[in-house]
Amino acid sequence: MATPGFAAGAYASIKGLGAGNLMKKPLAAGGAEAGGPDFSALLGKALDATAEAGRKADIQTASVASGRADVVDVVTAVAESETAIQTLVAVRDKVIAAYEEIMRMPV
Repeated sequence: MATPGFAAGAYASIKGLGAGNLMKKPLAAGGAEAGGPDFSALLGKALDATAEAGRKADIQTASVASGRADVVDVVTAVAESETAIQTLVAVRDKVIAAYEEIMRMPV
């Protein structure tokens, strides 16, 4: 199970991306929010966080194998990694569904 801090960090990373906030800020010439994070940067940060969670799980697993860590720490690290991967898969599925919907639109 993921820790509350992990979930709070995930929500904090997407703070301010709601539809109401998109309407309030002017768009830059390229269509991105002026001064706001773009989707590729947000996705890159999410990928980095997922990779980091996986590295932490691997380190904790190696530590418990050598007797330097507690099993609870390993289970927590693996659960955080699993949650991060599930979140990225859900985002990927939504992006693919949106792309497919756009491709079905008549021109």
